[in-house]
Amino acid sequence: MYSKDGETYFIVDAHVALWDARPENQRNVHGKQFIDCFYDYHRNLSPESEVWPYEDYLYQGGERLMRDLFENGYVDHAIFQPAYLGAFYENGFGQTEEAFALTQKHKGKLTYNHFFDPRFEQAGIDQLRRDAERFNLKGVKLYTAEWQGDSRGYKLDDKWTYKYFEACQELGIKNIHVHKGPTIRPLDRDAFDVADVDHAATDFTDLNFVVEHCGLPRLEDFCWIATQEPNVHAGLAVAIPFIHTRPRYFAQIIGELLYWLDEDRIQFSSDYALWTPKWLIERFVDFQIPEDMPEYAPLTVDQKKKILGLNAAAMYDIPVPSELQLAPVEPQAVSVA
Repeated sequence: MYSKDGETYFIVDAHVALWDARPENQRNVHGKQFIDCFYDYHRNLSPESEVWPYEDYLYQGGERLMRDLFENGYVDHAIFQPAYLGAFYENGFGQTEEAFALTQKHKGKLTYNHFFDPRFEQAGIDQLRRDAERFNLKGVKLYTAEWQGDSRGYKLDDKWTYKYFEACQELGIKNIHVHKGPTIRPLDRDAFDVADVDHAATDFTDLNFVVEHCGLPRLEDFCWIATQEPNVHAGLAVAIPFIHTRPRYFAQIIGELLYWLDEDRIQFSSDYALWTPKWLIERFVDFQIPEDMPEYAPLTVDQKKKILGLNAAAMYDIPVPSELQLAPVEPQAVSVA
């Protein structure tokens, strides 16, 4: 948790990963292109003091993750959102076994979400059933631009994706996290388009669709979808580092999200190890909408508390100490003339 100016914030980092992009795990040149693009985001959007050496960035390991998140980073709970990327990495990019082992070793601190790819059709659904039982899944992370064979992406409203969502309903997997943000070399930009979120959210109203990276650079499209679909949420991964390099741009992002979605459907994410949570949390607690941007209301402490942890805690049934919960809103009396 994080305390500042007499306020204490319960922190849920809703999007973290444990990856291996070392040369021996790279299947081809695309594996190097992918991690190099990640590193460019990390280097260009981080304060100089927070930039890692490239070699450290290729693989961080579980011990460093626990230290960066929980010892130094104020995090109370974190949620793994892995990407497989088997076309680029021999043993996958996201490290399933190491990440899941951490969740078992550190009960109550970590949740492991898994992934699926609808292009594996029925065999993949059978695997999803096994994964749901083994990992006790409450959520999955989808990478719609991932390559598979000759395919360079899929859509959330494809026939087989819908079959997987139906399986998720049956298995109690309610939280569908989808990368819909900036492209990453060599993946295709259009495969991250947000339009298919509209279809899926309409047809599966009992599932939560957490759009990671809030659709950037398609923020306006995302907001128009999310305001119509109450089961669509915004993840701040990739968006929040702009608090350092382009604070007015971040003010626009958070201002638009709060206008269209309100504070109950926005989740803090460091996207570790793209960035570490410590400086992001500190900057966000201190952040305020500039006075010369009056179209956006000032950020309140309660809004920051919801975004930094209470929203994701509610979605994943993560216990929050009573003293860190918000006081219930009292119903307003209605005057009768």
